[in-house]
Amino acid sequence: MSTYTWTFDAPTGVQKNHALSDDLKMAAVAESVLMEYVWTVPGYGRNKGESVTIPRFSTIAEPTNALLSEGSRIPEDSFTVSSRAVTVSEYGRAVPYTNLARELTHFDLEQPIQRRLREQLSLVFDTVVSAALRATQIVYRPTTEVTFAISTTGVRAAAGSNLNYFHVETMRDYMYDTLFAKPYQGDDYIFCGRTFALRGVKRDPTFEEWHKYGDPEIKRTGETGRIENVVFVQSNHSQAFQSNSTCGEGVMFGDEAVAMAEVVSPELRAALPADFGRALSVAWYAILGFRGIWTDSGNPGEAKIIYFADSNITAY
Repeated sequence: MSTYTWTFDAPTGVQKNHALSDDLKMAAVAESVLMEYVWTVPGYGRNKGESVTIPRFSTIAEPTNALLSEGSRIPEDSFTVSSRAVTVSEYGRAVPYTNLARELTHFDLEQPIQRRLREQLSLVFDTVVSAALRATQIVYRPTTEVTFAISTTGVRAAAGSNLNYFHVETMRDYMYDTLFAKPYQGDDYIFCGRTFALRGVKRDPTFEEWHKYGDPEIKRTGETGRIENVVFVQSNHSQAFQSNSTCGEGVMFGDEAVAMAEVVSPELRAALPADFGRALSVAWYAILGFRGIWTDSGNPGEAKIIYFADSNITAY
């Protein structure tokens, strides 16, 4: 026998059910993972203009010999100073509803609307940060499982393999030994990628061999763990990172990857009731800006991000 009995409000029209569950179900959303890795520009905020300029200092070349001779002047080296402007913009979305709906609906409308708005703003900024990371000039393309090509001018091409231990190790070495990029925290770089990209690592026979004795539980928990000071962060957010049947997108980065200029932190706002209190609305709003600090350069000592990419992945 059915638990609930459905009846008509009128001979024809909308059905109603007099027994409704108090457990309101929410549709699932993607996961936002990137905002915690941005660097907030200090000293900038309200009444400071529409942009903030970040000064950047080049490295000083190491001399062949720094020995001095008595009576001779100390040789002088030069370095360049450049800048990177981060411009802020307004962001926001709103959900309208009516006082009639609020008064007649069995559920509290405001709480689920606010919850969904918070989820939406997290996804929006996850997408914005991922775009800032992907703007790097360093693009790593796996041509086979054990070969690769690196562009220092942002050029993308078709990949022939997914991420695996070999490519992780190669990118890590390139970050450390060629770009001289400072790790994000301690000795660790961050690799954030689409689920399928990290699946390539976990399907690598080296994964099982490595963790067979040291950490056999890692396969059960679905974690990727750490490979040679590379910490993995998984994303299922399609607007941040995508994948195809060959390759999943991702980025490896160290310190000073993306800067955030913040005037108004993301917040929820309720509109003033209109039409004598009959029309209501809730919105999220922010004034922010994001930009890669060195994404205009592919030079060692400056570039901080490697984009693991396949040109056949659908454009954003």
